[in-house]
Amino acid sequence: MSATVHPTKRILLRSGKSPYDVVPVEEALQRDVIATNSGNLIFSDAAHKILQTPGTEVVSNGMRAAAAEAERINEEYDAFVVPLANAFRPSFQTGLKRLTRLIGRLRIPVVVMGVGAQTGLNYDAARLKAIEPAVRAFCSAVLDRSASIGVRGEFTEKYLRDLGFRDVEVIGCPSLFLYGERLTVRKRAPELTADSRVAVNGSHTAVRSQGLDRVLKSAHARYPHLRFIGQNLSDARQLHWRDLSDPNGRVAAMPTHPDHPMYREDKVRVYVDPVTWIDDLRDFDFSFGSRIHGNIAALLAGTPATVLCGDSRTLELCRYFGIPHRRIDRLPEDLDPADLYAQADFTDLTGGHRERFERFTAFLDRNGLENTFTHGDGGAAFDERMRSLAFPPGIRPWNDADVASLAGRFGWLQRQVLELSQENTRLKRDLARAGSRTVTAPVPASSVYRRARRAVGRPLRRALQSGRQ
Repeated sequence: MSATVHPTKRILLRSGKSPYDVVPVEEALQRDVIATNSGNLIFSDAAHKILQTPGTEVVSNGMRAAAAEAERINEEYDAFVVPLANAFRPSFQTGLKRLTRLIGRLRIPVVVMGVGAQTGLNYDAARLKAIEPAVRAFCSAVLDRSASIGVRGEFTEKYLRDLGFRDVEVIGCPSLFLYGERLTVRKRAPELTADSRVAVNGSHTAVRSQGLDRVLKSAHARYPHLRFIGQNLSDARQLHWRDLSDPNGRVAAMPTHPDHPMYREDKVRVYVDPVTWIDDLRDFDFSFGSRIHGNIAALLAGTPATVLCGDSRTLELCRYFGIPHRRIDRLPEDLDPADLYAQADFTDLTGGHRERFERFTAFLDRNGLENTFTHGDGGAAFDERMRSLAFPPGIRPWNDADVASLAGRFGWLQRQVLELSQENTRLKRDLARAGSRTVTAPVPASSVYRRARRAVGRPLRRALQSGRQ
């Protein structure tokens, strides 16, 4: 008698890449697998692990949201799961509309977990007035295909309820449920000293206009083992290519800038994989800064952390999870991380974690999704597979001018030029076959020529300049 074959449920997950994809640094930066911010991979990897059960296959969509792919998605998948962060903000309106167009053409369940609205620390929703039509359209499309919407915290819940939506649940962010109901954070030392390993993180906004530059300068002087961990794509490109072409390149007070002393001292990192990020933070004594997922990475590593909240998205998540936090607009002039460490209390964070986890899994149940901790092996297979893979280490500042350092970068650039040249040859051949009057006509803005200049030109110039220094 043949064994019964159980059908596999296939979930399409909105994420930059699968956790199992080992992507070389140069390719990761070119493809932007972190979707401009490596914090995105913290919660998308967690969602992938949580949803992977013996009867479920989870597939990354690579952040694609083309409505033209809706029919294929309907045929190939059983659900579309959309982990989001601060999606309800003016600068993401175009992306939100694109997602809405796709969702509107789907016939499968669509589950949104952990979406947040972004405004100031005063929770004033007036600044979100202009995007209300886009938010309404998105939520309506999702709720036509799910039981409820999972939001990050209290502010987003009230914001959506004020817009007339009732099926809203506060579930936080899936990132902190990477290990299910387990979360252990403890202080390994009674106090921070000059010998302590301290990690700090922050956005360009916090450095440029919220006073974090002053905090960084003071901490750099106090703690010889301080390390700054950046998260933006522009941060990573500054470290790996010394590429300052992004507007963020004008913020010289950011430690990822080549002119900053922490850059020159090799005290900066950016990660393109959460697993290496979390592993590296296990050896630190404390983490602090304005990046919510930068500090969540530390908490997942068991390392104490304090968030310096600069907006509603970080504040509501800290309040919900009980993460130690301070408002960045109320910091003392001479902030010492040792004071943050001494005042940090993790009782609420760890003591209430199981209840919050059960609330999260109940949300999944109501939306027809199984989780590995209730319906699977608790993530054992996921963790074993991750341990078998060799991910690239954190990106370091490019302070080397040795042959090996240059050879690796130039080798990648050479391959890019070759591939783009071959693609251009194929394009010319296709145009000729199509009866084009000329194969030397101007090529569109999205051509291989433009892409070659973007992929090769700036990094090459930066590399050459670095080699001359």
